[in-house]
Amino acid sequence: QLQASGGGLVQQGGSLRLSCAVSGFTLDYYAVAWFRQAPGKKREGISCISISDNSTYYRDDSVKGRFAISRDDDKKTVYLQMDSLKPEDTAVYYCAADIVACNYYEPLWKYWGQGTLVTVSS
Repeated sequence: QLQASGGGLVQQGGSLRLSCAVSGFTLDYYAVAWFRQAPGKKREGISCISISDNSTYYRDDSVKGRFAISRDDDKKTVYLQMDSLKPEDTAVYYCAADIVACNYYEPLWKYWGQGTLVTVSS
């Protein structure tokens, strides 16, 4: 019901736009978050867009200012624009959706995409 796409191989400083396409339910009522799991590390939440007012959240300064989350409810898609990519951004990126306030606590997210791999070369 969630399909993440847009990953790939990019050079340091480059950009990618990830998409999270929703099917089977109306996106309007769901918050959507992006998580990532780097090689050998735990999965972590990095960005979220809320239901009510489309407020956006970023985990910390490691992505804030370089990543931008947005949603198009008509297209039932949430995007993660990633600019100025760094090798440390290399990870599998997952999107998750649920009727929750934005948070990065994984058990609270019911719907998950399959992940898309982003590789940033130096």
